[in-house]
This record gives sequence, C-alpha cells and structure tokens, in this order.
Amino acid sequence: MIEPEDLRSHRWYGGGGLRDFSHRARSRQLGLNPEEHLGKPVIAILNTWSDINPCHLHLRERAEQVKRGVWQAGGYPLEFPVATLSETFQKPTPMLYRNLLSMEAEEILRSYPVDGAVLMGGCDKTTPALVMGATSAGLPAVFVPAGPMLRGHWRGETLGSGTDMWKYWDEKRAGTIGDAELSELERGLARSPGHCMTMGTASTMTSAVEAMGLALPGAASIPAVDSAHHRMAAASGMRIVELVWADLKITDVLTEAAYADAVTTVLALGGSTNALIHLVAMAGRGGIPLRLGDFDAAARKVPVLANIRPGGEHLMEDFYYAGGLRGLLSRIPDLLHLDRITVSGKDFGSTLDGALVHDDDVIRPRGNPVAAEGGIAVLRGNLAPDGAVIKHLAAEPRLLRHTGPAVVFEDYGDLRRRIDDPALGITEDTVLVLRGSGPIGGPGMPEYGMLPLPEHLLARGVRDLVRISDARMSGTSYGACVLHVAPESHVGGPLALVRDGDLVTLDVPGRVLRLEVTDEELAARRASWREPPPKYERGYGALYSEHITQADEGCDFDFLARAGTNPEPDPR
Repeated sequence: MIEPEDLRSHRWYGGGGLRDFSHRARSRQLGLNPEEHLGKPVIAILNTWSDINPCHLHLRERAEQVKRGVWQAGGYPLEFPVATLSETFQKPTPMLYRNLLSMEAEEILRSYPVDGAVLMGGCDKTTPALVMGATSAGLPAVFVPAGPMLRGHWRGETLGSGTDMWKYWDEKRAGTIGDAELSELERGLARSPGHCMTMGTASTMTSAVEAMGLALPGAASIPAVDSAHHRMAAASGMRIVELVWADLKITDVLTEAAYADAVTTVLALGGSTNALIHLVAMAGRGGIPLRLGDFDAAARKVPVLANIRPGGEHLMEDFYYAGGLRGLLSRIPDLLHLDRITVSGKDFGSTLDGALVHDDDVIRPRGNPVAAEGGIAVLRGNLAPDGAVIKHLAAEPRLLRHTGPAVVFEDYGDLRRRIDDPALGITEDTVLVLRGSGPIGGPGMPEYGMLPLPEHLLARGVRDLVRISDARMSGTSYGACVLHVAPESHVGGPLALVRDGDLVTLDVPGRVLRLEVTDEELAARRASWREPPPKYERGYGALYSEHITQADEGCDFDFLARAGTNPEPDPR
C-alpha cells in the first residue's frame, strides 16, 4: 500500500512551491476545493464516446457510473475525451488511427496529474489502442468494455451485425432479395447501442482483455444496454481506486502468461483474425515477445467451444445468458495460467470459481466442440514468407486444400470496377488476389479481405472462393479469405509479383500458401518491379507510412514498439 503523499498527483498539488500554488488556484477555478482531490487517487477516465460512434453511444452515460464508483471509493475522477475510431464511418479505415489513439492515451496519462486510469472502449481498434497506450504509460488501469448490442431481427430471423450484412448483400447482388427487403434489413441489423454482437473483432478483443485480467470478471459478455453493464461500470470505478492504493500497475497484470491466455481465449472463441495483429502490438508495448507462430501452435491444441457467428450459429446475447466468458474458460482450465494476478485482486483461477454453463449448444463441452482445433491458421510459403492468416473455421471445407489460377486486382478500386466482368473468366476454381491493401499500400490495411464474388457466380449459388490479400477483413466476415500476407505488396512482397493465370496453392492443414512459379521466374519479375509512389506527402499519413511495421509485427509504430523509457514530467 502507498501513502497519500506517494500519489503521483500529489506532485502537482501537495507542495509549497509556485507551481503547486498555481495548480491549486486553477483547481479552484474549476469549482473545486483542495480537499476534493488532494491526497486522493485522481483517476483518468479515457472515454471514446462520440456522436458518430454507435458502438459507444452509451459511454457518456457509463462514464457517469464510473465516476460514481470512483467517488464512492474515495477517489477523484477526471474524464478525458479521446479519439473515438468509429469502425463504420472513419475512412479509409480506423486501423490507420489505432496508433494515434494509443499515443494520445499514453501522453494524456503521462502529462496530467493522474494516478490511475479507466479505459472505456470496445469498437474494434479502441480496445487495443487504449491498452497499448496505457501499457506504455505504466499506471494502474481497468478496462471497461462497451458491450455487445442486442441481437437483430428480420421477418422472424435472428440477425448478426456484420455477418448477415455481408450475407444479404450477396443475396441482393444474386437477385434473391430486392430493395424492399434490404430496406427492412437496414432497420433490423443494429437495434441498440453496443458493438457487434457476433464474434467479430470487438467481442474478440474485449474478451481477450478480460481473460488477461484487465477487466472485471464477466465484464466483456454483458450486453451494452443491460443494467448489469451499469453496475459493472460503477464497480470498475471503485476498483481502480483500490488498485492505485495497492500500486498494482497494468504491467503487473499483463504478463507473458496473461498474453498466452489471451491467445487461448481468442482461439476457444473462434475469434477474429484481427486479434493476431492487435495482440502482437499490445504485447510488444510491454516488452513481451508474441509471434504468429505462438498462435498457430496454440491453435493445434485449443478447441473452439463458442458456437457464435460467423464461425457458429448464435450471438453474444446468447453467449451471455449461457454463462459468458467465465463459463467458457471454466471448461478449459488446464489450458490456462490460473495463478496470475488480475485487477479483481484475485488470481485468475479464483475469478472462474462458481462459473456455470447454462446452454451446451452455445458454449460447447470439450467432448462436442465446434471444432477440435482453433479456427485460425498461420500460413507460410513463397507467397507469404513472413506469414499470412486464415480463419478456416468460417470457410467452405472444399477450399481448404485448393490449387487454382489467379485473377489479380491491383487495388480495391480495380476490384470494384472489374469483379463482375465476365471477360475475367472467374470460375469456382479461381483464386482472387488483391494487392495494394496492406499497412502502407491500403493505406492502413483496410478490411477489404473478404473480396466480393462475381454476380454470375452468386446467381449460380456459389458463395465462397479462395481469396488472398495483404488486407484485413472484418471479424464478422467469413469465407476462404487469406489475409495479412506479409510482407505486403507495396513494399515488394511476393504478392506484388503474382500475375493472372499463375497457379496458387492453399493448403490449410499443411499451413502452406505457395505461388507455383519457379524461383528464377520470381527473381526476374522482382528485378522489373518498381515501388509505388507514397500515399501521403505530409501530416499524420506521412508519419504513419514512414514508421508503421508490417502485419506480422503488429502494425505498431517502430518508435512506439521499441524498448526504452521516458522521463516522468516534473510538475514543479
């Protein structure tokens, strides 16, 4: 336990110098008396709420509940609005700005008189960004997940945001539904605040953070509008004050064992491929080595137990009522590190005590898994020397061992213009290849990886092809989509050398992605390749392009991921 004079904030308020006098005077300008914050833990609430982020529409209200908890525990809350990263509306992709939010979070926590932080996020990139920034800042922290929205409905059918959007857009292009049905679907897909209620990137990452011990037990599974979510927010506010007094920092919680359990959790959930990029980046901020091979090794021994779309049948609301993440993890204790500390103050194993599963179809028992092995595989070969990723759980089994001729698109604009052109000769055997969509080439590695199928194949009932790109795809997406090909085409990765008609082999069981072209021919093509011009000439985009790492390294900035410390500010 620390004493009041040991609080970081005390350096701003507690002395007799000119700056202390100034800080106290300006606090009075805010309407505060010194006794309201002096000698008490000052808690920063980093809130990613905004008017254009439907996933976080309720976080303004939840921040008030966090504040209530902080007050009740004897702390003083300060709310900071930070970048919102709305997955739906921010272009070209919020992934371009994940590192910007992480920098903002780190520097706010470093530069202001705060002793601990409550991190409020959930929509895909906000979770890793906040954790990355808080890890670099090194203060005590608790994560408050935004929670999934309610399930969707249309004509008696249950809808999952994202997953059913892709599904019914294909049906519209195939001519099986019309504008009237599409208009009804617009009204039924997203019915409440909260992030996607499928096992997309949002639910995957908030669950991973809970499994690491940075959120209160059970927090990630609570629907956004459930009253339990209000109570969790207040309890998180109370808990962060206790963590400050205990001097339990975020780096004490996010250990190598915690990240190993995050990997296990993602795989058992049948989670998003985006988790690989985010967890590698998050771990790197703590100096913890996490590589693509760690995911692939774990995938061979971790069963998929969460029967949730897009790899399963149910939605997050069903998962919550079935027992939530605690219920799922209680079925794989032998695969977890149960003796590590969590922000609850208990060891991880104790947070699972009393966990029950109420529906064996939503959360499968070990003897009846959705899949015997994790639904994500890491591929390597001459087309992806630094790795590529596929969520094979969500692909048609016939395509998991496949060789076919490539049809190549230079970028997403080229894809949109030509995909329905019959002259391309695309068949069920074709391998669609998209380049120019990686971290630099995208820019920002947009979610283009679920390449659309040609209308003439959709009309014939075809719903999956092998698709390869250096892009990402939404965690709500599905199909035989090979993603994150590294190095990307924009920097001269082998994807830049593929030509129409080249045979490409995908072998998921063998973990192989291979271009059936001789080394000599590839060398000749490489000799004639020219690097594309930069996407940005100035500003944040130029900073991003000059310092972003590749997908296998987490797409962090090299100057943020490297080892080293920064001096604490001297407020006096």
